[in-house]
Amino acid sequence: MARQPGAGRITMLTLPAGNPMTKVVVSFLAFEVVVFGLTIPGMILVSGISVALAVILGCIGMAVSILCALAIPRTWGYLLAWVLQVFGILLGLATPMMYVVGVVFAAIWVSIIVLGRRIDSNPQAR
Repeated sequence: MARQPGAGRITMLTLPAGNPMTKVVVSFLAFEVVVFGLTIPGMILVSGISVALAVILGCIGMAVSILCALAIPRTWGYLLAWVLQVFGILLGLATPMMYVVGVVFAAIWVSIIVLGRRIDSNPQAR
């Protein structure tokens, strides 16, 4: 079977289906639903963004978080979750507090993936 170009880079961004950290990934994405929901009043009260724009941006984050949590055993679920982390940081354009929150959550996301890859590479850790 021929190996697809770039396949190694994609697998570095995901965890195998049997990895015990997949439960942590799903829990993390569920927590991000709450964070994006709490972003809505933050955007309105702190930055004076219109209610409609704040609700749209917050609901996009919440919907994508739920979609990622449901699709996490699949490769596209992980890739979409990486895009979600970038979206969280870019919400800083709407309200500066999200730069900090987005970077913190992206760092936690990277930590989860790195730890999951370490567990996967060490059979004794299971």
